[in-house]
Amino acid sequence: MPRPAPANRADFSFLSSLATRWMDNDQYGHMNNVVHYSLFDTAVSNWQMAQGVFNVTGEVTKFMVVESGCRYFDEAGYPDLIHVGLRLGHLGNSSWRYDLGLFRNDTDTAFAEGFFAQVQVGAKSGRPTPVSPDMRAALEQLR
Repeated sequence: MPRPAPANRADFSFLSSLATRWMDNDQYGHMNNVVHYSLFDTAVSNWQMAQGVFNVTGEVTKFMVVESGCRYFDEAGYPDLIHVGLRLGHLGNSSWRYDLGLFRNDTDTAFAEGFFAQVQVGAKSGRPTPVSPDMRAALEQLR
């Protein structure tokens, strides 16, 4: 099966910018692969907080990460400015998946793409609960 081509910035409905740090580089002088996941997590959390759907205390509900992944196309590293593209990949009853693209500086083609799946759970029960109306409305904006 042929490898899919990397996405373009225009493929994403939301973009946020995150600066790289010197410590993000590995011994080969490019971004360590664990940093890609950190960028995904930070962009998703920032988006959720901006939408007012992230319950910081976790007293009512929690958004648990149940799966994530990344495909690498090119290198990036400090001092690049990374732009994280975010779009909705799937929306179910209690879970959803974000599709993400990482773009360095002014490049329109992703150097990496990933996904980040979450499930909404009750804070006390730890069991899946239906996606709240506010969260569902916010996620629908990412289509």
